[in-house]
Amino acid sequence: MRLPFSLSRGARRDLGAFFGSLEVRVLDVLWQRGGPASVRDLQRDFPRTAYTTLMTTLDRLHRKGVLSRMKSGRAFLYEPRCSREELRLGLAEEALGAILGPGASGHPLLSFFLEAVSRRDEALLDELERLVREKKESVRQGRPGRDA
Repeated sequence: MRLPFSLSRGARRDLGAFFGSLEVRVLDVLWQRGGPASVRDLQRDFPRTAYTTLMTTLDRLHRKGVLSRMKSGRAFLYEPRCSREELRLGLAEEALGAILGPGASGHPLLSFFLEAVSRRDEALLDELERLVREKKESVRQGRPGRDA
C-alpha cells in the first residue's frame, strides 16, 4: 500500500529528508572544514545568506543536537557532533525505532524492506543475507551487540 503523501519532503533523499536545504548545506560546509567555525567564518561560504539567517540555522542545528556549540569571546563556535555517515545511521535507527515501537510487529516492515531491496539491488540483498548470518552467529556466541 502506498501512502497518498510523502514523509520524505518530496524527492529529496539522504539528509534532505530530515533537514532543510540550508541546514544540509551548513552541515556539509562544517564537515568539509573539519573544525569549529563561527557564523562569521561561514559567511564567505554563504554570500547570499544573511548573517542572522545563518546564525539562526546554526542555532537550530545546535538545538536539534546535531552541532556542539562553545563560547569564544563574544561569538559561538559550532562543530558537528558526528560525521555525515554517523548522522545518517542515527536517523535511520531512530526512524526504525519509531516504527518498531513497543508491541509493534516487525514482520510487515521486514517484508517491505526485503521487497524494496530485492527490486533495487541483488548484490545488496546478498549483503543483507551475509549480515543476518553474521548477526545470528554473534548472538549464538553471546555477543548480541552491533557488529556491522
